[in-house]
Amino acid sequence: MSQWVSLPRFGGQGEARAGRRKTKPMETKETKVIKRRRIFDEAFKREAVALVLKGEKSLPVIADELGVNHWALREWKRRFGPAAPENSKEALELELRALRRENEHLRTQRDILKKTLGILAEPGPNGSPS
Repeated sequence: MSQWVSLPRFGGQGEARAGRRKTKPMETKETKVIKRRRIFDEAFKREAVALVLKGEKSLPVIADELGVNHWALREWKRRFGPAAPENSKEALELELRALRRENEHLRTQRDILKKTLGILAEPGPNGSPS
């Protein structure tokens, strides 16, 4: 499937010595023809992501079977995969409530520790700290 094109090449600047330049006759070198970038429609991308999310095969295997780069398939998964629940309003409100409860609990613990430290720092009956 690969095609080769023969193009002439010229000697480079690496041949210069003491201000004099040696020239080489034209050389030919075979160069590989570059494939054009393929464009996939959104439906194809979504179907590919569905195959990945199904979990029957690994992402690189699916990418190889579909003839796409595995990094492109990873990007499609990030873009078209299931939306993260933490972005929803309900999830954010739940997290806020949990953080407020935790904050209140930590404040209570801090206050108890302050009182305990105050009690321990008081001088004992013989004048030394307990």
